[in-house]
Amino acid sequence: MQLQGKIALIPGASRAIGREIARKLAKEGVNLILPTFDWPESVQDMEQEFKGLDIEVLILPCDLREPNQVQKMVAAIKKRFGALHILVNNIERGGMPIVHGSYDLAHNHEQWDLEIDTTLKAKWLLFHHCLPMMKQSGSGAIVNISSISALTGRSGPAALLFNDAYSAANRAISSFTETWAREAAPEIRVNELMLGLIEHRHGERTRGWSAMKDEEKQELLTHTLLQRTGTAEEVATATLFLVRDADFMTGTVLRMDGGFCLGGEQVPDIAEGILTQEG
Repeated sequence: MQLQGKIALIPGASRAIGREIARKLAKEGVNLILPTFDWPESVQDMEQEFKGLDIEVLILPCDLREPNQVQKMVAAIKKRFGALHILVNNIERGGMPIVHGSYDLAHNHEQWDLEIDTTLKAKWLLFHHCLPMMKQSGSGAIVNISSISALTGRSGPAALLFNDAYSAANRAISSFTETWAREAAPEIRVNELMLGLIEHRHGERTRGWSAMKDEEKQELLTHTLLQRTGTAEEVATATLFLVRDADFMTGTVLRMDGGFCLGGEQVPDIAEGILTQEG
C-alpha cells in the first residue's frame, strides 16, 4: 500500500513503542491522529516532536475505554481529515505480578477490570467505530498489537511479568484478528503483531524488569532463543511491513518474540536407533 498522504490512528504514541511506530509512519508521509490519556510528561514531549513535522497531526485527549469518547474522536477525525486508512491498535494495560502482586491485594481491586478494559475492550471500540470510515476510505490496514502472554499465560519464567487477566485478554485478541479480517475485507487488511519481551514493554526500562533479580532476568533471556529482548524500533519496522508491504496478508498473527515461545527445549543429537544394517 502506498502510504504518502494516508491517515493513521495510533494510540499509545506517548510511550516508546507507539512513538517509534508513529515516527516510522511519519517518515513515509502519513498524517497522524495521536490520542492521549495519561503520562502527561510523555504527552508533552510527543507533542513537541510531531507538531514540527511536515505532516498533519491531530493530538486529542480520549479515554479509549469509553464508547462516547471514542465516537467523538472518530467524528473529529472525519471532520479534520474526511478519511482513515490505518489503525495501529496499540493499547493495553497489564499489571506485572512482580510489581503488583496478587489480585486479592487491596491496591489491586480494580486491576483485573483495568487489564481487560484497556487491553481488549478498547481495541474493540476502536475497530468498531473506525471501520465504517476506513471502508469508505478505500484500501487500508489494521494492526493489532498483542503479547505472547496469550500463549504462555502466567507460567514459566514469564510468570513474573504476565498477569492472568492480561494474558486472557491477549488470547482473545487473536480471535478478534480473525473475525475482523473477515468483517473488514476486501478493503481493509487486519493482522496481528504478537510481541515478546521488548525494551520499555516487559523488558529493560520497565518497573518489572528493574524489580527482578539478576538470575530471574537471565532465566528470561536464556529462554529466548536470540538471547536478548527486542527494541521498539524493531516493533515499528515489523508494523510498517504489515501496513505497507503485506498486501496479501490478512487474518495473520506475526509473532515477534526472539524465539521465547520455542525456548526451554533443546534439540538433542539424533538417536542411534535400534535397527542394524541387516534389518
